[in-house]
Amino acid sequence: MSVLTITLITIAGTLILLALGVPIVYTLGISALVGGVIAWGPDFFVKVGWMPFQIFYNLTWTPLPLFVLLGCIISSTRISDDVFVVTKNWLSRLPGGLIIASIVAEAAMAAVVGTSTACIITVGKVAVPQMEKMGYNRAISMGALCAAGVLGPLIPPSAMMIIYAIMSQISLGKLFIAGIIPGIVLAALLSIYTIIACLVNPKLAPRPISISWKERISSAPKIWPIVFMMLAILGSIYMGIVTPTEAAGFGVVVILILGFSLYGLRLPGLFSAATEAASINVMICFIFIAATIFSFVIGSSGVAKTLINLIAPAGMSPWLVMISINILLLLLGCFIDALTIMLLTLPILVPLIISLGFDPLWFGVVFVINMQIGLITPPMGMDLFSMNAVFGVPTGELLRGVVPYLGVLVVFLAVVIIFPQISVWLPNLMK
Repeated sequence: MSVLTITLITIAGTLILLALGVPIVYTLGISALVGGVIAWGPDFFVKVGWMPFQIFYNLTWTPLPLFVLLGCIISSTRISDDVFVVTKNWLSRLPGGLIIASIVAEAAMAAVVGTSTACIITVGKVAVPQMEKMGYNRAISMGALCAAGVLGPLIPPSAMMIIYAIMSQISLGKLFIAGIIPGIVLAALLSIYTIIACLVNPKLAPRPISISWKERISSAPKIWPIVFMMLAILGSIYMGIVTPTEAAGFGVVVILILGFSLYGLRLPGLFSAATEAASINVMICFIFIAATIFSFVIGSSGVAKTLINLIAPAGMSPWLVMISINILLLLLGCFIDALTIMLLTLPILVPLIISLGFDPLWFGVVFVINMQIGLITPPMGMDLFSMNAVFGVPTGELLRGVVPYLGVLVVFLAVVIIFPQISVWLPNLMK
């Protein structure tokens, strides 16, 4: 039996186990171990024994636990409250001002938190009560809040980008910087749509509230910690002064100082944040050990090379292949969580897109956007479930609000695909 045949059996076994509800770490590990032993015999266990050391004896990994800890500590402080107050004071005169303020606040929090769910919940806990009090239409308010969660992993630091950089073996620092301009563009598109929707249908939002310039100016200093951390982390990476690991460590030290001195962080909160970060990191580590075994089996089989050989004689345009890949990723996002999709597809897709002449840095941004759209797409949209659980919004009402913003996200995805310079221009200027 050829290695390729065994690999296809391994993939089929993985899909069957996933359909049966087996956790992803066991699914990948069991299917890859069985396939590897069939293909290479008992010697495969020697390779498996070395894999954990090979995975974690790699400096590319080190930013991940630090950025996870950074996000958990920030979630334990009042930083999101202050960020929303500032954005509300400065943007409330716009149609749908509080909705736009929540979008901009999520963009700011994305620069230090790095996950969509954390951005949605930390900003939503402050923004939702105020929007309800002011009489905003709940569907559009929740739809915007949910869609803006895409900014979490897109604007660095991003746990998803770290995983992509490890699996595709590209520069993490450049990938971080590649997400900045697309993140700004997305925040602008979501805000523009909100303004247009509220102008067309004034019932969606009350008349803009007036905030005095004195109140605006006096509230502005509250946002300086986030601005300082954004400039410190991203600026130092962009200038080549520090590595992503050093930037993450610096960020943790800064947020600890700010948290204890300005935001009421105390030892119980720090212990809770550290415990949460440890749990997340351990889970990721075990998943990646299993995923590396799986990737080795897939990579050794030459599946990517086989696909390339099939595409070349068929005369398919590289752009047609890219469009097909994006459609596939969007469909998978409706049924499978983002991490599972990454682990299953990247070992095949990255070599494929490189062979077609595409920039893996640009594809990293495209891939992250696809994954985040999946998080708000039924029936398996995890961010939808989170909002339903935290804010008690009926699913039907939430979907009515999310669908128009999904259209904005798809347009945004198309723009990033058509104009790769949006993603690669800034990182190409790095030293």
